[in-house]
Amino acid sequence: MSKKNPQPVVVPPNPEVDAKPTRRRFTAAFKLKILEEADGCNEGELGSLLRREGLYSSHVSTWRRQRAEGAIQALGKKRGRKAKPRDKEKEQLVKENARLRRKLEQAEKIIEIQKKVSALLEATERDDESGESR
Repeated sequence: MSKKNPQPVVVPPNPEVDAKPTRRRFTAAFKLKILEEADGCNEGELGSLLRREGLYSSHVSTWRRQRAEGAIQALGKKRGRKAKPRDKEKEQLVKENARLRRKLEQAEKIIEIQKKVSALLEATERDDESGESR
């Protein structure tokens, strides 16, 4: 009997190119980290940094300009659509509605307690009147 050595199955990479390549997006923290490293590089070390990170020199020059203008800190802000005034108004109305519902519940509880107190006072008055007439 001979033992067979199992060979690992090698799956070839997919040769197809994506229909639409995705654009790389760099966070503000990443940009600042790379700029700090680039600023600390001696002559000739910058190229190895760029190769290691898969960046171009134009990235670094653009990011340096943005840092000087203070734009990188602004990049940390949320992206996307701004809330429409209609949405803000709707949110405000929902909050006000909830507040008014709580106020209504409180008022209903107070009225219910007042009814009970009134009924108790009437009952004690009747007891007092019936006790006086004896």
